[in-house]
Amino acid sequence: MRSIYNILTHLGSPVLGVLGLFSPKMRSFVNGRKGLFENLEKQMPASGKVIWMHCASLGEYEQGVPVLEALGKTYPEVTRVVSFFSPSGYEVKHKTALAEVVTYLPLDTKANARRFLDIVNPDLAIFVKYEVWPNYFFEMEQRKIPNLLISALFRKNQSFFKPQGGLLLKALKTVDHLFVQNRNSRIILQQHGFENITQSGDTRFDRVSRQIEQDNTLDFMEAFCQGKTTLVIGSSWPEDEAVFKGFLKSQTGRNIKTVVAPHSMNPKGIERLHQELGTSAVRYTQASKEELEKAQILILDTVGYLTKVYSYADIAYVGGAMGSTGLHNILEPATFGVPIIIGQNFDEFPEAIKLLDLAGLYAINSAEGFTEIITKMLEDPKFRSQTGMICEHYINSNTGATRTIMQHLDELYGDRLV
Repeated sequence: MRSIYNILTHLGSPVLGVLGLFSPKMRSFVNGRKGLFENLEKQMPASGKVIWMHCASLGEYEQGVPVLEALGKTYPEVTRVVSFFSPSGYEVKHKTALAEVVTYLPLDTKANARRFLDIVNPDLAIFVKYEVWPNYFFEMEQRKIPNLLISALFRKNQSFFKPQGGLLLKALKTVDHLFVQNRNSRIILQQHGFENITQSGDTRFDRVSRQIEQDNTLDFMEAFCQGKTTLVIGSSWPEDEAVFKGFLKSQTGRNIKTVVAPHSMNPKGIERLHQELGTSAVRYTQASKEELEKAQILILDTVGYLTKVYSYADIAYVGGAMGSTGLHNILEPATFGVPIIIGQNFDEFPEAIKLLDLAGLYAINSAEGFTEIITKMLEDPKFRSQTGMICEHYINSNTGATRTIMQHLDELYGDRLV
């Protein structure tokens, strides 16, 4: 199985190069790795301790942020290296102040794993959620580099636990300690012979809980909202647009403001959305203050503001779950005590399942369903407030994962890092 995996991995590189001719995202994936090792050698310090954290993309990076922050405070002399697999993570965070070195992760071949580890030479590795790369993991095991998996989430139907997933399971068993999000993940691992498990929770709760303590003021949102009831639609995809566009157009002239933050910044997609929403909509990158004040819909055609924009929301719709792309972060609006609406496909997101059970979140499967629940929230302030309070309490009662991880890390690996 490992031989087949290695053959496929080697064949993958030229195939990705061809795909890059047709896909801008794949082109970034390929071009970002050109000269990777040479650039990495230039960035790495000549000496000192190193902690390497790997994140698949932006979402996993956000989970890693509280631990990166804690590492910087506890071990200020340590070099923090962050690697990304996806361009959507690297391109947004390659200048983060939370890491001294940021890089793409080379493809998981034996040669790449060896060369990467030769250059980075980490004293500790931390992988986020369920990033498992066999050649890297086996090479770290051979070099006796401690490897932790944090905010891990497992389900019975994952490839690790299927007959064809033997290689991944074997690689997973090289991990020194697994910090899992919930009881179900812990039980699944125990059923497969794992003992080195701590049910620590999800570090994203620590991440979002701190957001409310920061200054979330945005001048353009002050100009736009003007104290009116505000709906924020975050990280929307075309499948999400299909359920909310009709409602938004029906609200023209009414006392409601709406921010639409598409997931994709594709210019053609933004322009299409603008045309479909009509003259009551303006784009952030094109609107003057006067236009913001008069507009009823603001299309947030830029990145980096959504978390703070949620602080202005009275209601939030979080995208991704109307289609198959995956639900985006519902914890960000929840921390501000905002009631949440999502699409129907959220079975793989335990936080959504729990909030639905607590009645802090409502899932819809059609435009009619969206209109029904949004109308109730708009017309019943008490219902809206109670729903939001459930969300806020849920966040506050689930913090602490970072503290648990750092206690374990300090006790077992602190001597390696000083």
